[in-house]
Amino acid sequence: MATPLMLLVLLLAFSCPPCSSSSDALWAGSSLSVEKKGDVLVSPGGTFSAGFHPVGNNAYSFSIWFNKPSCNATASNCTIVWMANRDQPVNGRRSKLSLSTSGNLVLKDAGQILVWETRTASKSLPKLKLDDGGNLILSSLEGHILWQSYDSPTDTLLPLQPFNESSKLISSRSRGSYSSGYFQLYFDTDNVLCLVYKGPEFSSVYWPSPWLLRWEAGRSTFNNSKIAVLDTLGKFTSTDNFTFLSADYGSKVSRLLKVDFDGNIRLYSLKENGETWVVSWQAVPQPCTVHGCCGPNSICIYTPNFGRKCDCIPGYKMKNNSDWSLGCEPKFLLPCNRPDQVGFLKLRHVEFYGYDLDMFPNVTLEDCKNMCSKLCDCKGFQFRFIKAHEPAGTYCYPKTQLLNGHRPPNFIADFYLKVPKATLSLYNNATVQHSKLQCSKKVQTLERTYSKKPENEPLKFALWAVCSVGGLEFVVFLVWCFLIRNNDDTSPMAGKLLAATGFRKFTYAELKKATNNFSQEIGRGGGGIVFKATLSDGRVAAIKTLTDANQGEAEFLAEVNTIGKLNHMNLIEMWGFCAEGKHRLLVYEYMEHGSLAENLSLKALDWKKRFDIAVGTARGLAYLHEECLEWVLHCDIKPHNILIDSKFQPKVSDFGLSWLLNRGDVKRSNISRIRGTRGYMAPEWVSNLPITSKVDVYSYGIVLLELVTGRSPAMGTAVTDDGSPKEKTTLAAWGRENMASAGETETWKHEIIDPKLEGIYDEAEVLNLVTVALQCVQEDKDARPTMREAVEMLLRNGNH
Repeated sequence: MATPLMLLVLLLAFSCPPCSSSSDALWAGSSLSVEKKGDVLVSPGGTFSAGFHPVGNNAYSFSIWFNKPSCNATASNCTIVWMANRDQPVNGRRSKLSLSTSGNLVLKDAGQILVWETRTASKSLPKLKLDDGGNLILSSLEGHILWQSYDSPTDTLLPLQPFNESSKLISSRSRGSYSSGYFQLYFDTDNVLCLVYKGPEFSSVYWPSPWLLRWEAGRSTFNNSKIAVLDTLGKFTSTDNFTFLSADYGSKVSRLLKVDFDGNIRLYSLKENGETWVVSWQAVPQPCTVHGCCGPNSICIYTPNFGRKCDCIPGYKMKNNSDWSLGCEPKFLLPCNRPDQVGFLKLRHVEFYGYDLDMFPNVTLEDCKNMCSKLCDCKGFQFRFIKAHEPAGTYCYPKTQLLNGHRPPNFIADFYLKVPKATLSLYNNATVQHSKLQCSKKVQTLERTYSKKPENEPLKFALWAVCSVGGLEFVVFLVWCFLIRNNDDTSPMAGKLLAATGFRKFTYAELKKATNNFSQEIGRGGGGIVFKATLSDGRVAAIKTLTDANQGEAEFLAEVNTIGKLNHMNLIEMWGFCAEGKHRLLVYEYMEHGSLAENLSLKALDWKKRFDIAVGTARGLAYLHEECLEWVLHCDIKPHNILIDSKFQPKVSDFGLSWLLNRGDVKRSNISRIRGTRGYMAPEWVSNLPITSKVDVYSYGIVLLELVTGRSPAMGTAVTDDGSPKEKTTLAAWGRENMASAGETETWKHEIIDPKLEGIYDEAEVLNLVTVALQCVQEDKDARPTMREAVEMLLRNGNH
């Protein structure tokens, strides 16, 4: 009888929670109350908390949040990663989350109204606990998982949280709102991970680009397992062949992947100070390509000064002045079957996605107008010349709905809006508000981070940062067209357009003064000379003057066009430019420690700094090759073009020789002249082989060998053991020869490793670096790794 009695006592002990248990677990028969601010579950490491979080006036949701940036249960600006009842908040009085002895987790509002439940059951006593990964787990006494929050995400995916066929991330409704919005991330029926707008009246996929076939977007439809995961180092992998690396890949920081209220999906990393989230990747670079952001019959316009703005097309008005997602409605009644009473208003470079009645090839503009005027369902038509179609020629696309209107970069076509003829002259004088780029007198800078305090400002700055980069392409294209037509650049329009991108247009006199009449030269190359300068606002800058008039302008356009699209911690940042008469100058952030080439000749670089520079440079190149909207080949990677900042972190510079390549053009690659620097050039340059990103991989491999050995890539004539000369060798060949003997003798370390390191280095990291370097400098380009693979190999055995 004693044994059953003891079992009963133990059972009662487990079922009656101690008074302190609410901080680490919720046991059967217990509850968390909205009125007790200390009723929260905290993960063992203190990273996450779960409890009632305020989402409005006397409105609460049971949530999980990061404890950093500084946050508690009463704060309204916590970084929330999961919600149980986002669309049905509970009252601030008498609401409770209770765990029944039968194993069901239940959330009830005041008056015992059921709001949410797990619908689980357990034969043994259950327990609710929050783990260090932010997963809220309901388990049985034996440890079997009955339910977990990872299986029902809200708008956020955490590292190592599985994302599968049944998973879905749904954005919030608007800034400051927590209720479900219209943007969703999930695997579609083709096994592809996609972003979808699901509005009240229509839905459409906008990422990957609907203009591309799945294989053109780099996606595979053949793997039906539908699994994706973000790892702790910042790598995202999906079974549809989509993958990316964060800008800070390899850093051990807190991360989250979130579908933001604006329809973009972004990866955020928590900076070391624990108070600032940094955008380290985003899916959609151009904000106006997000479907549904402005609703039907409207146009989305993006400028860095104003952000993303919506406006009704001429002759239309907002349906609801407080909600742009509902779009606009016409102010007029459009006559049907009366072609003589309708006219067409030309909207330059405007595009509406989808809802074509049909496609009519080889028709004139008048033919297209006649067709649309006779069709009652036709709201207007797209008219454009398409060279890529078969046959090439003009195409007419009458549309029944006007959705997702915007002005895409490089879009050379017009839309013709159907309006009553009597009002045509009135609407011809109307313009879309905010359609002109406006430059404030105060220069706007790109803000790449956001802080969690105050409540609304942080997200504003983060959105500003990532959206600014996406909007640059359109503006830079206009500048390019303008410069080609106006070589003298007598008009200030080019400067105003680029100023709107976040750059500033400087006058030649300003830069002459800033450089003290170009007196302090800090570097020079084939394309120009670099001077140190102090700008009028006190910032120290590097001013590059392009010396060759013909080549200089081409490089000028290449650098402005390229850098304007890029945003990475390991790439140089451009602050402005000068295009005045024959003068072409670029204004960059100043790098305190100069170039890697300068530092390699000194003892300033210990082994840790060298390894960090190797990894950072690889990350920057991986971003150029694989994370940009277009592929960017640098074509001149060498220590002189790797600059070192005040913290000895590298930044890849000098994009004057870079080559932008559309993702579908790899096999058609052709460059008219050899580029790069002797000693760093891949064999493809002289073998008339196709030029791909592997030329940068080869150059990077040479730089790695320089980091380890301190030797120049062109080593001259060597001697044999008996003193006789042998044929001229290269750094790559010399490295292979020495590593081939590594298994036979230990002397290779003394032969290879830079004596300036004075024997202080991590041998495993040295071996890893040399191994990666020799793989990068393989003669066969297909045997070389990609830069992303190089990053992973470097970090696989490193301590980063």
